[in-house]
Amino acid sequence: MCTSHARTQADQAAAQADQADAGRRNFLRATALIGAAATTVALPATAQAAAREASWRPDPESRRFTLAVMPDTQYLFDGPSINPAPIEASLRYLLEHGKDENIVFLSHLGDLTENGAQAEFDAAGKAFELLDRRGVGYSVLAGNHDIRSSTDDQRGATPYLDVFGPRRFAHQRTFGGASPDGYNTFHLFTAAGRQWLVLALDWRLSAKGYAWAKDVIAQHPRTPVILTTHELVVEDDTLSSYGQRLWDELVNDHDQIFLTLNGHYWPAARATRKNAAGNEVHLHLTNYQNRYYGGAAMIRLYRFDLDRNTIDVETISPWILGRAAKGLNELERQEIELSGDADRFSVTLDFEERFSGFAPVPARPSRAASQMLVRGTVAYWRFDGHDDGTAVDGTVRDLSGHGNDLTVVKVADGALTWSSAHHPDQPGHGSLSFQGGKPPLKGAYLRTVDGAPLNSATFQRGYTIEAFYQLPADWDASHNAWASLISRTGTGGGAGKTADDPDEPLATLSLSDGPGPQWAVRPLNQQGIATNWGDETAREQWWHVAVVNDGSHTTMYVQGCPVARNPHASAVGLTSLGLPWLLGGYEYAGQIDQILHGRLGDVRIVERALPVTSFMNH
Repeated sequence: MCTSHARTQADQAAAQADQADAGRRNFLRATALIGAAATTVALPATAQAAAREASWRPDPESRRFTLAVMPDTQYLFDGPSINPAPIEASLRYLLEHGKDENIVFLSHLGDLTENGAQAEFDAAGKAFELLDRRGVGYSVLAGNHDIRSSTDDQRGATPYLDVFGPRRFAHQRTFGGASPDGYNTFHLFTAAGRQWLVLALDWRLSAKGYAWAKDVIAQHPRTPVILTTHELVVEDDTLSSYGQRLWDELVNDHDQIFLTLNGHYWPAARATRKNAAGNEVHLHLTNYQNRYYGGAAMIRLYRFDLDRNTIDVETISPWILGRAAKGLNELERQEIELSGDADRFSVTLDFEERFSGFAPVPARPSRAASQMLVRGTVAYWRFDGHDDGTAVDGTVRDLSGHGNDLTVVKVADGALTWSSAHHPDQPGHGSLSFQGGKPPLKGAYLRTVDGAPLNSATFQRGYTIEAFYQLPADWDASHNAWASLISRTGTGGGAGKTADDPDEPLATLSLSDGPGPQWAVRPLNQQGIATNWGDETAREQWWHVAVVNDGSHTTMYVQGCPVARNPHASAVGLTSLGLPWLLGGYEYAGQIDQILHGRLGDVRIVERALPVTSFMNH
């Protein structure tokens, strides 16, 4: 039997109370699982036929995917008391939810059986045929109960190897290979548009086993590695003596290993250590054999979300979920799903940064200005090709060729400088650094030259205005809010439109006190100001904003996503008094009132509505 690290009675009572009181967010799954997770051993003939026909096809490009983990199931395969129903329920769950969860792989953490006997392995092997028939990728490794625990991976033939040796996995698309002894395997799956490697290691590695594992990693130098083994973490923040050896000889010096999973001990626990490269490795202990019905083949679902840089972890028992409609006993009600801190949690992980040491994401190259001149482009300004920190003087050319050039307007002793900083998806690799704020004014901004065609344009058939921006950490609402990225001079009162505040400019893409982008304009068909509001945008992060008018309605997008507060009222064109546009400057009552504090990247104006796929950040 595995070493027990049992809870005190007080801890157990507290944990049970937490689980009883926790919201059962997955309880309704039981309805869908009735029948699918039935206790009968065999699938009906029609279901078997369907299983053979339906191939396992996870989405390889989705940035959300799930790795399933199954720890020690030994008490379900123990001599005369073999009962495969719980493990079959868990495997059926994976089949039932494979598509909606985008389940890409299953890792068993060892101790499939109690005694390592042939009959026990035959029964376990038959259960896993549910996955074999569908071509589901999975790995299995030997725990101390599956083989003679005093041996390492050079032990030779065993019932484990007969049933779960490399031959079993040879047909799987995910199978990468095995060590010569057959006890260590590696598996490759594709998710989020990249390859991932699962290293399934024996209960005890020999020198040959370590050498093999290192060679596998070396042959996949850009692939993130999830290491699975039976023993490593023993309790929170603590490794076993063998786990420490595994860390010292393999994990520490191989930065690709970012997550390790093991069973053997209980209760569930976690540790985090920094490797030789200075990066965190998350080490998780998962084992529930001490729980009701030998753990009831509970599974851990590791839900990777690369957009949120998070792994959400959940622990459930599909077998108990499937029995819910029949009525659950007292212990089943406590075990239907686990909600303690060690069983349901989230891991924050910046995947791009964490993998940058071995698989850096190449920076997107700059794109030629000519590529940005889509049909209808009336102005395009970019700010690359200059030394950092040098002053902006003279004229900034309009690269559209329409003559909407910009000139520098200086206020007090402030400066406007060039910068190489830019949004990662920006066409031009440069920006302008504004050092402004509210009065007393200082700094500088840009204005279109007198007579520029843009000054009199009214855009009656629609428009798209795009800009990239970044605000510094010291951006403060009391000093910097409501500055403009791009604005049109001339007031509503000057145009004879006196509704709302007649001193406001005719058009401005400003940054609110959030800070968030706000598009406030006087359309041709309105007396008052039409406003689109964006959500707050974080400081020290680059953002892309676009305002799109299709000739009758205006929609604001941030990072290519529509904001919530887009008005439904008709808005046709933009009112003009033939006066200049400003970049980084904002006028009130016809006078410069505020200067931007932040960076401004490429700016483009097109006299038609562009689809999101044509924005500059695509």
